[in-house]
Amino acid sequence: MSVLIAIPARYASSRYPGKPLVPLTGAKGATMTLIERSWRAAMSVSGADRVVVATDDDRIRQVSEGFGAEVVMTSESCRNGTERCAETLAKLNGGYEIVVNLQGDAPLTPHWFIEDLISGLRAAPQAGVATPVLRCDGDALNGLLNDRKHGRVGGTTAVFGNDKSALYFSKEVIPFTSETYDSSDDTPVFHHVGVYAYRPDALAAYPNWHIGPLETLEGLEQLRFMENGRKVLCVEVEAKGRQFWELNNPQDVAKIEEMMAAMGLE
Repeated sequence: MSVLIAIPARYASSRYPGKPLVPLTGAKGATMTLIERSWRAAMSVSGADRVVVATDDDRIRQVSEGFGAEVVMTSESCRNGTERCAETLAKLNGGYEIVVNLQGDAPLTPHWFIEDLISGLRAAPQAGVATPVLRCDGDALNGLLNDRKHGRVGGTTAVFGNDKSALYFSKEVIPFTSETYDSSDDTPVFHHVGVYAYRPDALAAYPNWHIGPLETLEGLEQLRFMENGRKVLCVEVEAKGRQFWELNNPQDVAKIEEMMAAMGLE
């Protein structure tokens, strides 16, 4: 099955304008923009047939073409990354059986997260969309709770049923637990990894649906599928010793750089 990876990137982020062009310094002092690190993460995925950066901004286009990425220019009317991926697929005249949305704020996404996601969607022919979830250890859970304590919108959490279909996604920390956990303890909370894999029919339908109240309140694009009766398959992935975090706020730059240093990532 042919696979397209699209990296949607916009300059005008409400929480962090210019985020794709923020420089991140790795363990050996190499500095690259967030969009380049995200593109390199996509290029490391086994089985991807094509990787493109999807943007509406010439600054992002110029930087991306400068490090060798293929760029698809999309309209400014795209309201989120899923809509931008849908437009990208249409501009490329389709031809792909799975489209992966690797959001441009997740440079620490290891290749096996995406490979396992693609495998999970392939194994579930009834599913139109799938997304990875990662069980939080105590450190990760405390990081999420600390963000909320200080009024920051950080990572997203997910809850799902026995069939792995999502029940809800939230920027609050769900489910509630009154327990305390040591740094390496497994917890009942799952961090939603901001990557999606779609079948073309589900992706094409998405921009035609109205934005519902839950998507509006949470600001989470995947809730539009659920509000329109489409199941979202949660694929559990393993960290394998890798730390994971997304760049949501300016404060996350230092955190991600510390993680890259600890893991020896250039």
